[in-house]
Amino acid sequence: MSTTTGAPTASAATTNTPATTARRTADEHTTPATAATPASLRTRTSTSTSTTTPKATGRARGWPLRFAALSLVWGFSFLFIKVGTQGFAPLQVTLGRVAFGALVLLAIVVMKRDRLPRSPRTWAHLTVAAFFLNALPFSLFAYAELTIPSTLAGICNATSPLWGMALSVVALSEDRPSRRRVAGLGLGFLGVLTVLGAWQGFTGTDLTGTAMALGASLCYAIGWIYVRRTLAGVPHSHLSMSSAQLLLATAQLAVVTPLFTTAPTHYPIIPLLAVFALGALGTGFAFLIQYGLVAEIGPTTAQMVTYFIPVIATAAGVALLHEQLSWNTPVGALIVLAGAALTQSKPRPSTPPLPRPGSPTD
Repeated sequence: MSTTTGAPTASAATTNTPATTARRTADEHTTPATAATPASLRTRTSTSTSTTTPKATGRARGWPLRFAALSLVWGFSFLFIKVGTQGFAPLQVTLGRVAFGALVLLAIVVMKRDRLPRSPRTWAHLTVAAFFLNALPFSLFAYAELTIPSTLAGICNATSPLWGMALSVVALSEDRPSRRRVAGLGLGFLGVLTVLGAWQGFTGTDLTGTAMALGASLCYAIGWIYVRRTLAGVPHSHLSMSSAQLLLATAQLAVVTPLFTTAPTHYPIIPLLAVFALGALGTGFAFLIQYGLVAEIGPTTAQMVTYFIPVIATAAGVALLHEQLSWNTPVGALIVLAGAALTQSKPRPSTPPLPRPGSPTD
């Protein structure tokens, strides 16, 4: 879902958008889901530079509406996946998703007269990023939702910041966990166990599907750490990088999908519309909205979208798909979100005490 998005927190959602936050994540450890979470979804899910200063313009005053739209789009992504898999194979849903998303971004690249990267090295790194941030996690979520509710998939997506924090300690030498962030990591995974009903022996939960959804969130963390280490500082626009990444993900899935699926004999309208919405809105336009938010209000506020995604995914699954919801699901989701928030928190800078009158100063 991604992050860019997701992951992006990004992630992303499915969050999970392209590797557009490479430059920003080199300086900032947090961002929204395709491009907006920690080393996980920095997802979400994809986005903007850490040095961006929020614009104090009239346009920026309308950001709550765009923030709400982004939350809805990424929150509904899990419902779109569930509906899409009712008419198409999971790999076909994922292929349609990245293809429609790539078409949207490439059209905007043409309109803005931007251009795609030319360096073979950049394309090589983007190929890896496309696999871990798009092709693999999107496919895992699609397969997971064959056996688990969309509500559970949305909650699993929220674990991306937890994976990111855990992995960044190992992979990024400059990241040193504070006690607060370690506590957040433990709290977050306690929330996962609560969602799954561990005290009941995971009764009624498909462990394979759940493992796939959690694995998808882990992919976002791996992908964003890779992006942070290899693509920080590349001289290309975020739009250009995201478009190239989705184009590569489309190529990867175009090769793999025919090997494992049979071409559909008919195209049911509702699942087809769901896949189109998932790609064009959740993977294409969502990036543009999020990029604008980061530029206008800054990454710290923009990344808060990550915490609305599981709430909306749960509401959509229960209201529109009539999925069952036991008490431990929302309670566990809140614990997961609290843990994720702690992993993203930073200690306040300590201010030295003011010197007493008459005391010597340095």
